[in-house]
Order: sequence, then C-alpha cells, then structure tokens
Amino acid sequence: MYVIIGYDVSTLTADGRKRLRKVSKACQNYGQRVQNSLFECCIDYGTFIKLKHELEEIIDKETDSLRYYYLGNKWEKKVEHVGAKPSYNPQDTLII
Repeated sequence: MYVIIGYDVSTLTADGRKRLRKVSKACQNYGQRVQNSLFECCIDYGTFIKLKHELEEIIDKETDSLRYYYLGNKWEKKVEHVGAKPSYNPQDTLII
C-alpha cells in the first residue's frame, strides 16, 4: 500500500525538538522524505500498523499532529510531481 504521512510537531521546547527528530527518524526508516514534514511510504499493511503505532507513541497528542493519506496500491495515477527535486520510484529498494 502507498501511504503519505505528514506531521506537525511543536518545537517550542527541547522536548518538542526531540520528538520532531524521533518522528523524522521513524519515517525515514520506512519511506522517502519528499518535503520537510512529508514522507511517502510504500509498505505492506502490517508494517504500516507498526509504523503508525511507533509514531503515535512518540508525539504529544495535545500539541502535535499526524496525517495519514492512504493512496492504496494503484497510486501511480494519484501522484503528480512538478518542480525541483526529481521524483523517485517508491517501489525500488530503500537504502537506509
């Protein structure tokens, strides 16, 4: 399945900046950063549930937010890229 994950983590405190780094690192382990707080992940459902749980354990639900956009398996016609940073194939091998 193809999922886009966006996040907004409050960085007003040292704890917030730490949470931001942890959220970013967790997303990098499963997908490709396409914008500062936006990741594209091509993962199976079980892996997604694991990532979702990991992210929701990191954030402070009072000050931070996560958004999941489920594009499914036929995502190619639902994503269009224009501008800087060349696009990539999310089904290729992800090197961490």
